[in-house]
Amino acid sequence: MWKQILTLTAAAAMYPMSVQSTSLAKFALDKVLDEASPIFGKYIKNTSRTAEWMKYYADDTLLVHMNIPGTHDSATWNYTQATQNFLLGITDLNQVTVPTPLAFRCQQLSLIDMLNMGIRAFDMRYAFDPTNTTLIFYHSQALLSEKATVNDILFGFYKWLDDHPSETLFLSFQYEGSTALHASNNAAVQLQLYEALTMPAARAYFVQTKDELGTLGQARDNLPGLHFSPTLWTDNSPDIRLVYNTAKNLTAYIEDYYEPQTPFRSTAAENIQWKYNATIANLQRATSNDYADSLFWTWASSENTDNVPYIWPVIQALGNGTEYTPKGGVNDLLVPFLKQQKGKRLGIVMFDFFDQPDELLETFLSL
Repeated sequence: MWKQILTLTAAAAMYPMSVQSTSLAKFALDKVLDEASPIFGKYIKNTSRTAEWMKYYADDTLLVHMNIPGTHDSATWNYTQATQNFLLGITDLNQVTVPTPLAFRCQQLSLIDMLNMGIRAFDMRYAFDPTNTTLIFYHSQALLSEKATVNDILFGFYKWLDDHPSETLFLSFQYEGSTALHASNNAAVQLQLYEALTMPAARAYFVQTKDELGTLGQARDNLPGLHFSPTLWTDNSPDIRLVYNTAKNLTAYIEDYYEPQTPFRSTAAENIQWKYNATIANLQRATSNDYADSLFWTWASSENTDNVPYIWPVIQALGNGTEYTPKGGVNDLLVPFLKQQKGKRLGIVMFDFFDQPDELLETFLSL
C-alpha cells in the first residue's frame, strides 16, 4: 500500500515574516474572491471615471441629497437556463418548482462590472442553502449559486472599497423565505446575517449608526445601513411612506410598484407605461424642496406574471423588440426624462438591466 508523504515547508524559512503574512493574506483573499465569482464576477481592479465618480463630491454632502444608481436583484446576472440545469441536483433538495429563468433574471452584468460602471446600491436576496447551514443567494425560489456565500460577496465588496477609498456602497439585504419546502426559521437566518455583518473583518466597513444616513465623508470606505421593517413596507405599492427614525421623524418615500395592476390580458406597452408613470411620480416628488432631507428610493424594476401573456422583467425594462413596444421599455422611457432633471436630486434608483440603453447610466451619473 502506498503512503503519500507531503512535505510542507514553512514560508518563514524562505521569506521574512512581513512577506509571509502578506502572501498568506493574499492567497486567502484570492480564494474567497474565486468562491464569490459566480455572483460577484472575476475581480478586476479598475480606476476609471465611473469607478470613482464619488470622489468629485465633498465629504459634507448628505447621502440623502445624492443620486445613487442601483440594481434590483443584483445577483441574478448569471442565472441562465444553463445555470438552472447545472444546479438542478441542489435545487431538487429544496423540493420547490423553479420556473423559467426569464422570470428571475434581472441583470446581465456581474457585481464587479456594476461597481466599475458606477452602480452603488445593490439588492441582495439571501436564504439558507438546502442544508440550512450557509447563507447563499436566491431570487424567490431560484438558487443563483451553490458556491458563493454572503460572506464571500461581502469580502468582494470590502476589497473593492479598499481599492476605491472615495466611494461608498448601499447594500439592501432581503430574506427570501420561499426558497425551500422545509426551510429553517427566519430567526436562524437573520442571526447568521447579523454575525456576518458584525464579524471583526466587517466592523471596519459598516457605518455603525442607527436609523440615519449621514454624510458621504462619514460613509466613505464604509457601507451605510438602515432597517426597513417588512411589516411597514407596503407590498407592490407606488407610494410607500415609511418613517425609519421616529425620534427625528425621518421618512423614506419609496416606489416599489413591481407588478403593475393593469387589466387582465393587457399589452406589454400598457404595462411598461403604468410602471413608468409610477416611477417618475416618485422621482418628481424627490426633486421638490418640500422633501429636501427625506430619503427617496425608487425601483424602476418590474414584471407582470399575472398577465396573459407574461411580461418578464427584461420586457418591462427593455421592451420586446417588436412593434408592440415601439418606445422600448421603462429604461428607454426614462432616458429623456432624466435628461430634463439636470442638477436635481432624485435619490436612490434601482434598475433592471441597467446597462441598456447605453446612455441610461451615463445620463443618471451626469445629473
